[in-house]
Amino acid sequence: MATKNHDRRWSVVAGALIIQGSLGAVYIWSVFQTPLLAQFPRWSETQVTLPAQLVIAVLACSVILGGFIQDRLGPRLVGSLGGLILGLGLILAGLTGHFPSGPALAWLIGTYAVLGGIGIGMAYVCPVATCVKWFPDKRGLITGLAVAGFGAGAFFFAPLAQALISGSDYELFGVALFPLPQAGVFNTFIVLGVIFLLAVVLGAQLLRNPLPGYCPPGWTPPCSTSSQPSGQSDFTPESRPESNPKPDFTPNFKPGKMLRTPTFWLLWITYLAGSTAGLMVIMKAAPIWKAFSLSAAAASEIPVSHEYFADIASAAAMAVAVLALFNAAGRILWGRVSDSLGRRPTLVLMFILCALVLFALDWMRPYPLYLLGVSLIALCFGGYLALYPAICADYFGTRHIGVNYGLLFTAYGSGGLLGPFLAAALLRTDGSIQYQALDATGSLATGVFQLGEYNVAFMSAGFLCLAAALLTLALRPPQSDKPGSRTCAQDTLMSH
Repeated sequence: MATKNHDRRWSVVAGALIIQGSLGAVYIWSVFQTPLLAQFPRWSETQVTLPAQLVIAVLACSVILGGFIQDRLGPRLVGSLGGLILGLGLILAGLTGHFPSGPALAWLIGTYAVLGGIGIGMAYVCPVATCVKWFPDKRGLITGLAVAGFGAGAFFFAPLAQALISGSDYELFGVALFPLPQAGVFNTFIVLGVIFLLAVVLGAQLLRNPLPGYCPPGWTPPCSTSSQPSGQSDFTPESRPESNPKPDFTPNFKPGKMLRTPTFWLLWITYLAGSTAGLMVIMKAAPIWKAFSLSAAAASEIPVSHEYFADIASAAAMAVAVLALFNAAGRILWGRVSDSLGRRPTLVLMFILCALVLFALDWMRPYPLYLLGVSLIALCFGGYLALYPAICADYFGTRHIGVNYGLLFTAYGSGGLLGPFLAAALLRTDGSIQYQALDATGSLATGVFQLGEYNVAFMSAGFLCLAAALLTLALRPPQSDKPGSRTCAQDTLMSH
């Protein structure tokens, strides 16, 4: 039975990757931004950014709801429900074009941001909470894998969305794979909604919690005589079945108790800083590159033809796709590194690297350098999404991991509001430039792109990351109320 359960845990990882790959398409918003501005010229930069901000915030709040329900009813039901709500939200977002400018923005927020965010949040927590229970022996690595799809989804879906909007070839790394018909920006929402609904519901069928007292074969907790690493079991000594007599002194903080610890709030603040910096770039990667490119065109007085603008848009979509790969890779890489180096040193390293790149990003305007810059930021951002659920399980246990990590995840949601807002609010406008693009009927139409500089936003986010690195040095595990000064698991964490 133990071997069967052990083998089953990898099918849970497969389900997690299917779900997260679909949910991660939330990062492709920047591909929609310019086409939406062309459809609704009265929208400002701040307004067109608003759905991207709110979907992250709603997502984060919904993780708490999803975690609460899945802790009681299991991950399969909650994951399936999340997929249905997400798909419905995007399908309804496809009706945005039927409304005038003002109501259209409200409709898009209600469907894409609110319904979509609820669906993503409910489905997101299920793979994370389930995988940390199956893998107490590889917690950093497995949380990285569990959320890797969330970063990688944009790699496949950003080029798909771009090709469907414009009616061009589906390209990966500049290689045209197959042509796609022009669906337009609104029908692209519908197509993606159907895809995500089916994929998330299918992946959720592979999720299930381990049996009580599950322990991977061949793995011995570091300190089984006085405590064990948080996450080996969800059961206190009083509720552990007699057939598995190993003592369990895992902290297993309840949500209310966790919120009263300074450790939680220190984690929350640093998570907010990393999320703000990462989402500022990830959610604006396409318009930032267009601003870089079109500023050069304006300076040289090159007319922005349809072909030239299409090349810029294609390069922008490729940037979103490439950073998605690094986002996914960062979740696996930094999760694995943290299992060896320790969570705290790994976080400090990531914050410093992210800050240095942000300080230099405005000068990285040649396309290869721009790709390198945004990819390194995405690499670090992916690491935050892998390490914070692992730290939450390390410090507060897994019995209430769904709700506990949901509460910590609100820092990510707040970063989703703050990061894109800073990018838009601190944008220094430098005029505008006209460009030609195909409209929904396939005819050439003239659009106006607002030129601007993002350097102040980049610098602000860089200083946030440096501050987070300093705060992380003060991070310590919370004290348990159980007898003894510290649990053995806490001693191990302190050494990291």
